[in-house]
Amino acid sequence: MIRSNMRIIVCIKQVPDTNEFKIDLETGIMIREGLPCVMNPDDKNALEEALRLKDEYNAEVIALTMGPLQAKDVLKEAMAMGADEVILISDLPFAGSDSLATAAILAAAIERIGHYDMILCGMQAMDGNTGQTGPQLAELLNIPQITYLKELNIIDNTVTATKWTESEKYTFKLNMPVLLTVNNELNDPRIPTMMGVMKAYDEAGEKKIKVWGANDLDIDIEQVGIKGSVTNMYESCLTHINRVSTIIEGEDEKEMAKSLAMKLSELNLI
Repeated sequence: MIRSNMRIIVCIKQVPDTNEFKIDLETGIMIREGLPCVMNPDDKNALEEALRLKDEYNAEVIALTMGPLQAKDVLKEAMAMGADEVILISDLPFAGSDSLATAAILAAAIERIGHYDMILCGMQAMDGNTGQTGPQLAELLNIPQITYLKELNIIDNTVTATKWTESEKYTFKLNMPVLLTVNNELNDPRIPTMMGVMKAYDEAGEKKIKVWGANDLDIDIEQVGIKGSVTNMYESCLTHINRVSTIIEGEDEKEMAKSLAMKLSELNLI
């Protein structure tokens, strides 16, 4: 058994369609304005795992995100899926924060939220792919962490979590509070119900979104944003790949294999 007031915070992020993004050549930062945006896929798996625990243990689920006001859209999606409370951290001093500055802002917000038993994060965001924000957040909050989560069980106040690496399987037992990062191998996110969508996207749903700025958090704005970020972006560019298809012909598989080998040899690939 676990206590009935279990509280789970899920850190989610709104990310742009990476097939259409552009880079600001002066700052090296992605231009997000005007891009279609979605909830980061790994974060949706993190939210689903929190909602699974809510279904099983009647836990409270809080979805937390940082971004511009348009990031309310992913919070509405989180509400439609079943999140109980949603919070947006949004302010100009936070713009351009790297993973460490972002983790510091999230940590300040979580400190304001207060009691929690578990923090769930996506393994990485598809617009940055650093995989650093979750672990950095755990370090700043001084709580244990398990990354690349594949299995999760809870008994009393103890989390039993399993992760795999390329060569080994590891199982950990930790007391809560704990931070876990997940990817799409853990579960399949649910589709919101029609009733959930209606409640999340009506006027009442909009009013449920709490918006916190720099003045609402105990944080030094000199340590966040572009100014406070420790990551230096020296160069950004878009990679364009032009593929040319070659059809290998022959009367049978043996002749086709010979032709393929000759072609690869001409290209110095074998």
